[in-house]
Amino acid sequence: MGESIREFEEFREKMNKRIMDSGNLEIKRFFALDKNAYKDGALSAQTKELLGLVASMVLRCNDCISYHILSCVELGVSDAQFYEAFNVALVVGGSIVIPHLRRATAFLDEIREDAQARG
Repeated sequence: MGESIREFEEFREKMNKRIMDSGNLEIKRFFALDKNAYKDGALSAQTKELLGLVASMVLRCNDCISYHILSCVELGVSDAQFYEAFNVALVVGGSIVIPHLRRATAFLDEIREDAQARG
């Protein structure tokens, strides 16, 4: 697995466990709300993850961008779909999104290369 992918996933898992172990009910509820928001409904999980990706790019949250890219890949989002979503984020957010578009593209490339290396 690519280094940045592994680091992201390990850190996210470790810190989410730490946060959940705090026992704070409101935080647990928010995490559950977030998780459930991306399930299939009137919109597919894939569409919802792409929406989350666009919002994350406009809000300039690299961790969220990485999370949504990983989720989208797991759900079978094609590169063409990614680049249409990236374009929407760029149009909505403007040029300030460009550095995040670069990071998103690099992260997606790493995921695709890693998958190709594993066969």
